[in-house]
Amino acid sequence: MINFSKIWLIIKREYKTRVQTKSFMLSTFLTPLLILGIIGLLIFITVSSTDNEAPKQVIVIDETGRMFEPLRQLNANRYIPISASQSVDQIRDLIMEDELDGYVFFDQTFLSEGTPATFVHNGSGGITFFESLRSDVRDVTRQIRLEDNEVSEEVIAIFEERPALENRRLNETGVDEQSNAFLSSIGGILIGVFIFIGLFGYGAILMRSVIEEKTSRIVEIITSSVKPIELMLGKLLGVCLVALTQFSLWIATYAGVTILAAPVAQFFINQRMGDLQNSLIAVDAKGTAANVPSDIDLSFLEQFSIDPLFILYFFVFFVLGFLMYSSIFAAIGAAVDSEQDSQQFMTPVMLPIFLGYMLNFRIAEAPDSTLAIMASLFPLTSPINMVTRMLVSNVPFWEVILSILLLILSLIGMLLLAARIYRTGILMYGKKPTFKELYKWIKQA
Repeated sequence: MINFSKIWLIIKREYKTRVQTKSFMLSTFLTPLLILGIIGLLIFITVSSTDNEAPKQVIVIDETGRMFEPLRQLNANRYIPISASQSVDQIRDLIMEDELDGYVFFDQTFLSEGTPATFVHNGSGGITFFESLRSDVRDVTRQIRLEDNEVSEEVIAIFEERPALENRRLNETGVDEQSNAFLSSIGGILIGVFIFIGLFGYGAILMRSVIEEKTSRIVEIITSSVKPIELMLGKLLGVCLVALTQFSLWIATYAGVTILAAPVAQFFINQRMGDLQNSLIAVDAKGTAANVPSDIDLSFLEQFSIDPLFILYFFVFFVLGFLMYSSIFAAIGAAVDSEQDSQQFMTPVMLPIFLGYMLNFRIAEAPDSTLAIMASLFPLTSPINMVTRMLVSNVPFWEVILSILLLILSLIGMLLLAARIYRTGILMYGKKPTFKELYKWIKQA
C-alpha cells in the first residue's frame, strides 16, 4: 500500500531544495527580464527617430531622360543627378571611398524594351535600402507607362489602390475577434518550444538527480524508509511543481506586460507623433496647419492577451506530458550508474519529443491538416502539438478531450513500466543494463 504522507514529504524536499537554489532564481527572474529587454529594444528601434542617420545618396544616370525627375520628386535627398563633368569611373571612385552610396543606370531601352536597370553600390544600406530603391523604380516606371498609354487618372488611382483585408476569428462563443495569423503561428511555435524545453530540461534534471542519489548510495538509506515507487512518485511530482512554479511566474510576468503594453506603447507613440507634428507643420496660404494624425488605434495589442482557458489547457497538457516523459527519465536514471551510460536509452525517449518540436512548424502553417490532427492526438507528441494547434486554430472540443484521455492512459502505462524498472534498477550496481535486461526487470516485477 502506498503511503501518501511519505510521498508528500519527498515532494516537499524535492521542491524546496530546487526552488531555493540560485540557478532557479536566476533563470526564473532573468529570463523575463531578458525577453522584456529584447522587446523594449525592438520597440525603441521601431519608434526612435532616424533623423540623425546620414541619408543614402544615389546618383541617377538616366539615358531615357524621364526617370530622374520622378525619382527626385519621391526623395530629393536620395536621388541626385550626375554632373556634366563626372564620368562613370569617377563615380565608382566616390563609391569606393564611401563618399557616395551608389549609382543607378537606366539605358535608352529601359522604358521601351524593358531592359533591366543597374544598381552599383558599396554594400551600405543592406537589403532594406535596396528594396526601397527597387520599389521607387517600379512605382516611377509604372506611372510613366500608364501615362504613355493615356490611361485616365481614375484608372491610375484604382490601379494604385491597396485594399485592406481585416483578419477576424470566431471564438468558441461565436463572436468574431481581431486576429493575426502570423502572430498566432509565431505564438504557437514559441509555446511549443517552451513545452519542449520543459519536458527535456526538467526530465534531464530528474534523471541526473536519480543517478546522483544512486551513485552516492544515499538511495539505500532512503529506500529503507520508503518504497521505491513512493520515492519515484515523490521526485516526479516535486520536480513537476518546480516546473509549474517557473512557468506560472513567467505567465504572470507576461500577463502584467500585456496589461501595461497599451499605455506604454501609447506614451512612446504620442512622443513620436509630437515630434512628427513639429517636423511636418505645413502652412497654406491662409496660415492653417496641415492635418497630422493625432491618435493611433492600439486595439491590435489585444491579440497579445492570453485566454484563461488556454492557460488551463497549457498546464493540463504540460503536467501530463511531463509526468509521462519524466517517469521514463527516472527509470533510466535508476537503471544506470552514470550519465554517460544513459545515452543508449536516451535516443528512443528523445525521438518523439524532437518529432513533436519539428512538427510544430508544420502545424503552425496547416493546423487542420491530417498530420496536425494525428500529431495532436498521438500521446507522445500531443503535449507539444495540441497546445500549438489550439493557439493557431479552433480545435473541436471532442478532439481536446480525446487527446487528454489518450495522454492519461499513456501516462498510466508509462508509470507502471517505469515503476517496475525503477524498483529493480535503483539498487543494482556495477552492471550496464541492456534493453533485454530492462525487459526482464519488467517481467520479474
